[in-house]
Amino acid sequence: MASLLSIEDLTLEFPIYQGSVRALNGVTLRVEPREIVGIVGESGSGKSVTAMMVMRLLVEGSYRVRGSVTLLGRDVLRAPEAAMLELRGSQVAMIFQEPMTALNPTRRVGGQMVEVIRLHRRLSRARARAEAVALLRDMHVADPERILGNYPFELSGGMRQRVLLALAFSCQPKLLIADEPTTALDVTVQRQVLLLMREKAREKNAAILFITHDMAVVSQFCDRVYVMYAGGVVEDGPTAEVMANPRHPYTRGLLAALPDRTGSRGQLEAIRGSVPDLTRLPEGCAFAARCPLAREACRQRPPSVVTDPAGRHRAACWAVQEEVQTP
Repeated sequence: MASLLSIEDLTLEFPIYQGSVRALNGVTLRVEPREIVGIVGESGSGKSVTAMMVMRLLVEGSYRVRGSVTLLGRDVLRAPEAAMLELRGSQVAMIFQEPMTALNPTRRVGGQMVEVIRLHRRLSRARARAEAVALLRDMHVADPERILGNYPFELSGGMRQRVLLALAFSCQPKLLIADEPTTALDVTVQRQVLLLMREKAREKNAAILFITHDMAVVSQFCDRVYVMYAGGVVEDGPTAEVMANPRHPYTRGLLAALPDRTGSRGQLEAIRGSVPDLTRLPEGCAFAARCPLAREACRQRPPSVVTDPAGRHRAACWAVQEEVQTP
């Protein structure tokens, strides 16, 4: 079966007066039907830009791109805008980070939901409102009629996110892209929203591309994970394998920063330094300046990708390659 989403060697640059910002640098990833795939990394690693390119939401003419993005068998980078309009909402939906800015604060929730449902499903206003009620009830909202009559600012963050989930699933998309959907929520509500998202995706046979900076959330929620750094993928594989046996020093650093991995009396570790300037990426490994295992080869040329014998767990690191070659 073909992948639901396939990105191959995607490189994206934003021209600026000083040259260009290389936001993505050879990104390759895939999402299979009904799979939950995570993208994790620091701010500036390219997570959100990757998601935007899947739906081609960046302003046309503002970037230069190479590589390919294939979504449901369609070439996203070359498809006419009419074809993308057909895909967005009906085949692939997106939930953004802050629900307060994703919803129009000047309009009641009901009006916004009815408008979106009618746009994609061509229902009458009465049927669309009934569908909105059913969708909110499906999201475990106890009083959907009241919620439809509220403005977004009258709702809690968790309730606003349930509204966005209802909208995302309203046209039964095959892929849901969630860009840091729980960052603004407290831990208890975050868990409720994540469990609800996973439950509804499985009920409706949808896949999820989940973007986050939180490795703990990835470990609990995702089937596979891609670790991104400075616009590139440095490690990917089944989540359980990556968590148990991280191969890239950057992944190890992210995991070492998790509180529950240090013990009750341990001290949190931090990755020294910061993400490199994307207008002047180094010749070699982008992580070399921050890496405790860096050697001369790391500074001279980009690392090759090393795959485990099963062909499922990959890391782009010279140190990993040397470990494999050492008898």
